[in-house]
Amino acid sequence: MSVRPGVRLGVDVGKARVGIAVCDRDGLIATPVATLARPDADERSFRMLVAEYRPIELVVGLPLSLGGGDTASTTDARDLADSIAAWVDVPVRLVDERLSTVSAQRALQAAGRRSKGSRPVIDQVAAVIILQNALDHERSAGRPPGSLVDPDGGA
Repeated sequence: MSVRPGVRLGVDVGKARVGIAVCDRDGLIATPVATLARPDADERSFRMLVAEYRPIELVVGLPLSLGGGDTASTTDARDLADSIAAWVDVPVRLVDERLSTVSAQRALQAAGRRSKGSRPVIDQVAAVIILQNALDHERSAGRPPGSLVDPDGGA
């Protein structure tokens, strides 16, 4: 199967920071871009990111519980995804991101990075994992990942 051509941005929503990742035009590999302090994850920042990278869509991680249910973080991610969808003229998708932050922390520890000083990097790596998983899902399933957010009223 294949992936639709075009750049995508991956977004890891956290209480303190928002990690951003980007993939190449062929949708092969995701790489880290930036970590925004949560107050800076606003309309201006997302409009600038979209203007710079010109993505075909944004992929926002949805942190579900291990059982698949909603958590406080799930609501927060949905709320930010709704806002982003209203701010930019690019489709926004919510994708399951269970354990992406844990995977990011483990990857950085394996690379010899300490957790405390790596928090902003963890958010970027989590965004990379979210985006890469979405790309891999699309490649294997032959359809876009997750669910589309309605820019006029949520997912």
